[in-house]
Amino acid sequence: MILSTNYNPDVLTCLANLSNDEVFTPPQVVNRMLDMLPAELFRSKETKFLDPVSKSGVFLREIAKRLMIGLEGQIPDIHDRADYIFTKQLFGIAITELTALTSRRSIYCSKYANSEYSICRKFSDKDGNLRYKSIEHKFVDGKCKYCGASESVFGKTKRKELESHAYEFIHTDKPEKIFGNMKFDVIIGNPPYQLDDGGSKASASPIYQLFVEQAKKLNPRYLVMIIPSRWFTGGKGLDTFRENMLNDKRIKVLKDYVNAKDCFPGLSISGGICYFLWSRDHNGLCDFTSVNAGVEDSMPRNLNEFPIFVRYNKAINIIHKIKGQDESSLTSILSSRNPFGIPTNARGKDKAFNSSYKLISSQGEGYVEKNDILSNSSIADSYKVMITRVMCEHAGEPDKEGKFKVLATVRLLNPKEICTDSYITAGEYYNLIEARNLESYLKTKFVRFLILQAAASINLSKATYMFVPLLDFTKEWTDSSLYKRYNLSPDEVDYIEGMMHSM
Repeated sequence: MILSTNYNPDVLTCLANLSNDEVFTPPQVVNRMLDMLPAELFRSKETKFLDPVSKSGVFLREIAKRLMIGLEGQIPDIHDRADYIFTKQLFGIAITELTALTSRRSIYCSKYANSEYSICRKFSDKDGNLRYKSIEHKFVDGKCKYCGASESVFGKTKRKELESHAYEFIHTDKPEKIFGNMKFDVIIGNPPYQLDDGGSKASASPIYQLFVEQAKKLNPRYLVMIIPSRWFTGGKGLDTFRENMLNDKRIKVLKDYVNAKDCFPGLSISGGICYFLWSRDHNGLCDFTSVNAGVEDSMPRNLNEFPIFVRYNKAINIIHKIKGQDESSLTSILSSRNPFGIPTNARGKDKAFNSSYKLISSQGEGYVEKNDILSNSSIADSYKVMITRVMCEHAGEPDKEGKFKVLATVRLLNPKEICTDSYITAGEYYNLIEARNLESYLKTKFVRFLILQAAASINLSKATYMFVPLLDFTKEWTDSSLYKRYNLSPDEVDYIEGMMHSM
C-alpha cells in the first residue's frame, strides 16, 4: 500500500514494455532521476509535479512516497496527508486509455480515483488528477501539424479501433491550458520515442524531442526526462533539437548510458539512453556522467564544445590534441551515401562478362554493366576503400567488456569494383600503395575510436568521421605511430586500447 511506502515485490518492475518506443521506466531508474532534484521539493506543500506522459504511473507513485515522508511533520494524519498530496501536488496525463487505468491503479490503488478502493478520499470524479483525453491528429498536407504523423498511417480511416497516438500534451498550442494555467515546479517523465512516419521499411521519426520542447514552454523550475541519446549527433528530425539542447545552459545534469540495457534490461535502444535535469535558474556548466559497462565517468562540461556531443569524457583531451595539429578531416575524401547510385538490394548477375564491373553487396558479389553506375564513375575506375554504413555492434551497444569494433567491413576495392548503398567509399587513387595504406589506417583502433565519438546510433554517415584526420597515405600508419604523432599519454593510449577491439 502506498501509504506505507513499502512495495515488495514491486509489480512495476515486471511490466512488459508496450513497444521499443513506449517504454515503462523501472522504479530504480525513476528514483535515480528523482535523486537529481533538490530534497526540499519533497518537504514542501507547495511543490507541484506533472508527468505529461504517464504510462505505468511509476513517476507519480515514487514522488508520492517521498512526499508522504517529507510532509509527515506538517500533516501528521496519514490519510489527510495522502488526500492533500494526491489532490494538490500530483498531476498526470496518460498517453492511452489503457495506461490511464494502469497509472491510476499505481497511484490511487484503484483504476478509478473516486472508487471505494481509492486511497484518496477527496476525488469526486473517476479520473482524479490523472487525465486521459482522446485526441485526433490535425493533418495538413498529409502530416500532423503537431507531431508529423502520417495521415496514411494515423488517419481515422486507417486506425479505426486502434490508438491514434495523438498525445494530448504535444497536440496543443497552449499546453498551459490543460490544467487551467497551473504552474508546475517539476515536469518529469519518459516520453514516447518515435512514430511510424509512413516511409518505407517501417520508417519512423523521433517524437521525444517534442515533449521536451513543450515542457520547456511551461517554464517549470525543473524538468527531468529520460530519452534516447541519439540527439547527441542529431539526424532525422533532431538537428534543431540537438542545437538547442547543446546551447541550453540550463541543463544542469546529464547522465548517459552507452548501453540502454543498463536502464531498461532486455531492451535495445540504438545509441543508448540518457536522462537530464534542466533547471530554470541554472546558467553554467553541465555535470555530465557517462556510464559504460557499469563504469561511471563524470566531469563538468560545456555541451556545445563540438558540433555534436562527445559522450566519452576521456576522449575530449584526445580530440583537442588532434585538432591542435590543424589538419583536414577525412570527410573530405569520403563519398556521400550510395556512392554509385546502386540500391542496397541490387545483386547483379552471377557471372562476369565482357566489360562488367564487380558489385559488392551485403549478400556477396555480382556483376553489372557500366551503365548501371549512376554516379562517381571515375571512382569506379580507381582504387578506393569500401566501408560499412552500419556499426558492427547490435544497436550500437558495446560488448560485456564495454568494448567496440565499430566498423564491420573495411575492404580495398580495385578498379572496376563497386558497391551498393550498404557502404560508402573513401579515397580515389591510381596508386595501390596509397589505397592499401588508407585501408590499414581505417582499421586502426585510433581511427575507429574517433569514429565512435561522433556516432550515437548504428548508422555511420559521412559526418561521423569528422574527428578523423586526413593524413599522407604515401606512408603506412599504425596505432603506435598515430599515438606518437598526436602525443597521447600512456593513460590515453590505454583508454583507447581498452575500449576498442582489433579488426
